[in-house]
Amino acid sequence: MSEFKVGVVGAGAVGEEMVRVLKQRDFPASELTILARSSRDQEIDGVVYPVKQTVAEAFDDIDIAFFAGTEGVKGASHLFGWEAVSRGAFVIDNGDDFRMDDRVPLIVPEVNGDAMQKQHRFIANPNCSTTQMVHALAPLHKMAGLKRVVVSTYQSVSGTGSAAIKELEQQLQAYVAGEEISCEQYPYQILCNLIPQISGLKDEYEGYFGEEIKMIKETRKIFALPCLRVSATCVRVPVFRAHSETINVELEKPLSADEARNALANWPGLEVIDDPAAGKYPMPLFAEGKDPTYVGRIRQDSCNPNTLDMWVVADNIRKGAALNAVQIAEMAIERGYITAD
Repeated sequence: MSEFKVGVVGAGAVGEEMVRVLKQRDFPASELTILARSSRDQEIDGVVYPVKQTVAEAFDDIDIAFFAGTEGVKGASHLFGWEAVSRGAFVIDNGDDFRMDDRVPLIVPEVNGDAMQKQHRFIANPNCSTTQMVHALAPLHKMAGLKRVVVSTYQSVSGTGSAAIKELEQQLQAYVAGEEISCEQYPYQILCNLIPQISGLKDEYEGYFGEEIKMIKETRKIFALPCLRVSATCVRVPVFRAHSETINVELEKPLSADEARNALANWPGLEVIDDPAAGKYPMPLFAEGKDPTYVGRIRQDSCNPNTLDMWVVADNIRKGAALNAVQIAEMAIERGYITAD
């Protein structure tokens, strides 16, 4: 297999995880360049990597550029994404700047890999909460067709970034020590609390915050169902890593819980943990650092026909970001869409 010159743009929680996933999956990289706002050395899993400043010329020597991205922030891809493409790089962007751009496929490989064609040189990762939801919905859609989706999310602080992880740690330490708790990353203390706000209110849908609108619009794009009825309520919770979701999905055709359970268990990248009588179901504590999207509590809605309820958990930094991006690159290489110089 050809080897590629790989760049990771961004050295925060997602950027570090991208480096980790590339190494763990033996990605065919002859060179790995890490780019960020400023030059420095950074240790990842005991290895010290030189981090270079992001400039346009850096992409002249990169075949595949992974933009780590930060939700809700105009990131490096906004400045350098299309510039990297013009200089010959195949770009995979975890940020939200171009997800709804008609030029850019929005890809979860196990769900809509065929939406990526050879002419595409810029691919977007969906929002982390969208990724795990559509991953779990895909086999149900294939069997019975999606009609309506209602989702409530329980999103960990790592979705905000490294600073939010540190803030939850500091709040925990302050709470134990009986000290005053300070808040910077969120409008309220996140420790011992739930905050039903992720991003800001938008005019597009009255009363919906930005994260909720992302889930609505991205789900429609991924499934190529522009009129799909989707409603989302997104909540930040005091969990360090991994997002959880309750999903109520109405289908076009009848589908029993057992049929759904079997379809989910046989879908690539999904793992079913569903024995509630024995206290077995997915939880964020056990999903952290793992690749699958976990599904449990699969049951028929007690009052609505053709409707199922389920509980979905995934590591938002891995499947929700780094792993999904690397899987996109692997698929593009396998199909011959990317070639090394």
